[in-house]
Amino acid sequence: TRSLTITSVDQSMFEKAQGEKVTLPCTFELSEEDEGPLDIEWVLIPADNQKREKIIIMYAVDRVYDTYYGASTGRMQFTNLDPKSGDGSLDILNLKAADTGTYQCKVKKAPGVQSKKIQLTVLVKPARTECSIEGSQVIGKDVTLKCVSQEGSPLLSYDWRRVSGAQDLPATSMLNKNTGELLLKNASREYSGTYNCVASNRVGTDECSIELHVTPPVNTAAIIVGAIIGTLLGLSVLCSLIFCCCKKHREKKYEKEVHHDIREDVPPPKSRSSTARSYIGSNRSSLGSMSPSNMDGYTKTPYSQVPSEDFERAPPQNPTFAPSKVAAPNLSRMGAVPVMIPAQSKDGSIV
Repeated sequence: TRSLTITSVDQSMFEKAQGEKVTLPCTFELSEEDEGPLDIEWVLIPADNQKREKIIIMYAVDRVYDTYYGASTGRMQFTNLDPKSGDGSLDILNLKAADTGTYQCKVKKAPGVQSKKIQLTVLVKPARTECSIEGSQVIGKDVTLKCVSQEGSPLLSYDWRRVSGAQDLPATSMLNKNTGELLLKNASREYSGTYNCVASNRVGTDECSIELHVTPPVNTAAIIVGAIIGTLLGLSVLCSLIFCCCKKHREKKYEKEVHHDIREDVPPPKSRSSTARSYIGSNRSSLGSMSPSNMDGYTKTPYSQVPSEDFERAPPQNPTFAPSKVAAPNLSRMGAVPVMIPAQSKDGSIV
């Protein structure tokens, strides 16, 4: 008994770039013996056999159902607006890497049932390619130019070219197309220039550029000598500061010790009362030792040198000897303390 058949058997594998559009073919022919309702289903078969198939889109009873798979909503549709005409092909718009997988077209019209599987691979173009330099850009040294794409489906291939000066790569260069590394051995000044890297896979390319400057080696001897001199100068300044600080500390310590010794040797100051008494006592002893010959001169000495208000007066004493014939000066009018004057005998001696 003849039943429906799927006629699109030309291609079963597709490779497309991300963002592009793909049409998965599924054309069929019906038989007179197929009298049941027509059903067309597109399902996504997961790579893990433990997971269930996901219905993407379906045509049944003259109606399209396309809300089964949320990730494909608005991006997957039947190529023909009337699938029952014999064309149940599927269009997928704005492809994403997650769309990679195995798709199956199922056509049912009882008693006939047919299906077809198609493998779809969504490739990502190289993107965000970056160039860098590793190693010292000095004459005679080895330097490596690196190229890496942050995005891109394998297998990625890298190629370097020189875009300034001589177009050919240096004779000593070694290129690794899989890693994107270009090794320049024993670099010379002629190696300087602009280099361009192109990253590519089966669906697209991306590129970046970098500038290489090969310079003469730096005079390391002069740098070392300068560093040594600078270190010595720094040490000398540090030693000078330490010496000054120590010297200042010793001077302060010596001043404190000397000041302490002086304070211990100096007797305590006399009180104002004791000073006045000693001053008055000295005046009394001086007056007692005077003779009548110099009394006249002494009486003329000003007594204002002895302060009468700042010092304590001597207690009054009762005279025990006869008044002298020599009249004593009136000290009370001078504001001085009264002093006893010795008497003079007949032969002129002081009693």
